[in-house]
Amino acid sequence: MSISSRFAVGIHILTFIELNKGKVSSSDYIAKSVNTNPALIRKMMGMLKRAGLIEVHPGIAGAKLAKKPSEITLLDVYKAVNVVRENQLFRIHEHPNPNCPVGRNIQHSIEPIFAAAQLEMENFLKKITLENIVEDIAKKEEIG
Repeated sequence: MSISSRFAVGIHILTFIELNKGKVSSSDYIAKSVNTNPALIRKMMGMLKRAGLIEVHPGIAGAKLAKKPSEITLLDVYKAVNVVRENQLFRIHEHPNPNCPVGRNIQHSIEPIFAAAQLEMENFLKKITLENIVEDIAKKEEIG
């Protein structure tokens, strides 16, 4: 199992919009870069818009970032695209056997570990901005 690819696609969309600045970044055009369906891109762009990360206007093709790339963290993107419900990165099975010593105690033993791991991941994502991703790609492609 893995975390939904929406997180990676959200980062892809935002990075594409920034590197394509000054040109039209329509859902059809972005979908070609992501290699997916434009309907999925429109859905994702709706999530990014609701989170205040992009601006889109009905009837006008394209989108632009609502903030500077240096102001958008990967945690912002992670939360915007609803990768997982709040504090639910790691789920614990709900009905272990209460007659078993492991079943009786497993949830209470691993819940704090899972919560700490999610917090560490989120704190790490706060430190990385869209600007870091844009700069890395621009360097690799010798853009700018």
